[in-house]
Amino acid sequence: MSLPKTLAEDVARNLVMVARLIDEDPEQAYAYSRIALRLASRVAAVREAAGFAAYATQKYGEALAEFRASRRMTGSVELWPVMADCERGLGRPERAMAMAGEPEVQKLDKAGQVEMRLVAAGARRDMGQIDAAIVTLQSPELASSAVHSWTPRLRYAYADALLEAGREDEAREWFGKALEADKDGATDASDRLAALDGVEFVDALGDDEEPADEHIAVPADEHDDERTDEHDDAPADEPTDADDAPTDEQADAPADADDEQDDADGPAKA
Repeated sequence: MSLPKTLAEDVARNLVMVARLIDEDPEQAYAYSRIALRLASRVAAVREAAGFAAYATQKYGEALAEFRASRRMTGSVELWPVMADCERGLGRPERAMAMAGEPEVQKLDKAGQVEMRLVAAGARRDMGQIDAAIVTLQSPELASSAVHSWTPRLRYAYADALLEAGREDEAREWFGKALEADKDGATDASDRLAALDGVEFVDALGDDEEPADEHIAVPADEHDDERTDEHDDAPADEPTDADDAPTDEQADAPADADDEQDDADGPAKA
């Protein structure tokens, strides 16, 4: 769907802000996504961005509705894994497991299939099926020595599941493998390894020690008592304009009524 030039530019600016803020300030990103949604709710990219912004703020029911709307518009299965994870967030791991067995999974690329495997393993753990979660993660992708963007997370999830099952030695090995592949610090594998090895990080100065202050003696001005308070009456700085962040009224603007909303927001995942 094409938009008038001015409207398209306004929408694009809001989507840029969503992408820029979604990691560091998800609530603000969500507010921008609501503006874009109000301006162009029939654009698939807008619905997808709104879905990810809602997902980042753990509004899983809203996120799922937006992802479904985007999928209806495009016919793409790319969002299938994150839609399944929304079901987990809503406390419905059995639905996530059902989605893992649907034909849509076979249409995903390799990264998408690995993501779906991670979601399915998480759903198994949600249901208390830790051994089944471990088996779910065992795959050619896990065994491969090649490193891809998803490799650190896959190895980390496997290590975490092993640790929950009480298989500490194996967990340590796989946390180490996750760390080897994690060049961008996407996981906290190094901290998990340190915890397993009993390493405790403490402040080198200790609680009672403080760095010495290096004060420089400055001679007092003999005319201090003659100084005036001429600066005390200086006017305060003029207030600045507020940032261009969206207002609460804009952020809460509803999308088109023809796109039905899904279930109410679910609990945050562990």
